[in-house]
Amino acid sequence: MTVSGGDETFLLPSLTLVTGGARSGKSRLAEALVTGSGQICRYIATAQPWDDEMRDRIAQHQTDRGAAWITVEAPLDLPSALAGTGPGEAVLIDCATLWLTNHLLADHDLDAQVSSFLAACLACKFSIVVVSNEVGWGIVPDNALARRFRDAQGRLNQRIAVEAGLVVGVMAGLPMVLKGVLPPWM
Repeated sequence: MTVSGGDETFLLPSLTLVTGGARSGKSRLAEALVTGSGQICRYIATAQPWDDEMRDRIAQHQTDRGAAWITVEAPLDLPSALAGTGPGEAVLIDCATLWLTNHLLADHDLDAQVSSFLAACLACKFSIVVVSNEVGWGIVPDNALARRFRDAQGRLNQRIAVEAGLVVGVMAGLPMVLKGVLPPWM
């Protein structure tokens, strides 16, 4: 997919991973990639509004994106959400971390879910940008569930990165290209 910015064009890969810590600027960068595609922008949300703080975060993300985005809520079934994408659309999945958490807490087979998700991504004929947290740079969690999550998240990010044509780490709002090339205007 060709992304336009100024007088230049950029071929957006079929799969892109944008990763980083909390509040690093990942979503903003991912949104810029999708909106810059010139395609219809589809946002697949994985968050579940469990409390007032999460409801506020979701509302702020919706306000920041604006009304031009098609929003689909898919806390568990990303393959079906991707299958519902039409021609001429570019997709932002925000975020793989919450999706994985939802499956972990539901006690689903994480390897099967990740394999199904990646197969769906690879079968798509449009560009997908996946936002995912990097959780492995901190201290070792003090409980088994948190350690299981950290390990599963690290493996998920690695599996997406292997398939992605573009992988960008974001720290302090600054993109660090780990694989591929960002558009020159970013």
